[in-house]
Amino acid sequence: MNTATKVSAYAGVLAIVFGGAWAAGAAAGPSGGDTAPAAMDHGATQSASGTGSDELPPGLSAADNGYVLKPLRTSANAGEQQSFQFTVGTADGGTVTKFEVEHEKRLHLVLVRRDSSGFQHVHPEMAADGTWSVPLTLPAAGSYRVFADFKPENGTKTTLGTEIQVSGAYEPKQYETDSREFAVDGYTVRLDGDLKPGAESAVTTTVTKDGKPVTDLQPYLGANGHLVALRSADLAYLHVHPVEAPGAGPGVKFAVEVPTSGRYRLFLDFQHGGQVRTAEFTLAATDSAASQPRTQPTGTTTSKEDGHGHGG
Repeated sequence: MNTATKVSAYAGVLAIVFGGAWAAGAAAGPSGGDTAPAAMDHGATQSASGTGSDELPPGLSAADNGYVLKPLRTSANAGEQQSFQFTVGTADGGTVTKFEVEHEKRLHLVLVRRDSSGFQHVHPEMAADGTWSVPLTLPAAGSYRVFADFKPENGTKTTLGTEIQVSGAYEPKQYETDSREFAVDGYTVRLDGDLKPGAESAVTTTVTKDGKPVTDLQPYLGANGHLVALRSADLAYLHVHPVEAPGAGPGVKFAVEVPTSGRYRLFLDFQHGGQVRTAEFTLAATDSAASQPRTQPTGTTTSKEDGHGHGG
């Protein structure tokens, strides 16, 4: 896939590249600003850690490319706002304190419950010692998968994952049929197109409000929309790269490449009227082209103020 030639400009059309975070590891500056040792190059890191990019998809491991996600706490109480804190460590025991800005942020934190409900995408703040902090409210009991998406300075783009456990009676939600429409705050977002395993697929999301096309979408994280896709079976994380300048809407186009057949959950963030809202979809990838499944509207989600919690 020729994604590398696309990432030079920002959004409107987004290419989701599964395996974008599987790439080679490289040196990152640990605490104190020193350069990580030469042993942290791609080959050495993979052979030492056993979690190389050719073994696991992004987000399924807490360690990859010579980095490790270290949460300070892995439990929370349902419905209670608590601070989630973590560091990104290095293979030599250091802590990464220098990160490159990608999509206007140094680190993107995505979380979703194991049944793929409760999606959030937030941007923690980092202290001088490399400790990241963000207030989180997890609404219901269950195990939540947390993805830290980042690129250390002079390092390799990486997505690491860990779990937060919320005690209580767990009532999983089911997403067993395709769902192409989502309603939130008077907006309706529709996804058109099909996913084909191992090939680039064109999909388009269309935003309307009170039945009228939205033609003044606002750029968000350098894009006209920001998309996260997760494979339902294991919550493997598909990374998102904006590739063209934002347009006005109502349509936002994406080039999507998924590696396998199966069901996927897609989460779109879009900004309008100074607020970021999230739409979610369920879509199956099949080996043979099939007619577009019937639309099954899904529930609503909570809007977020610009600059705070958001999906995608």
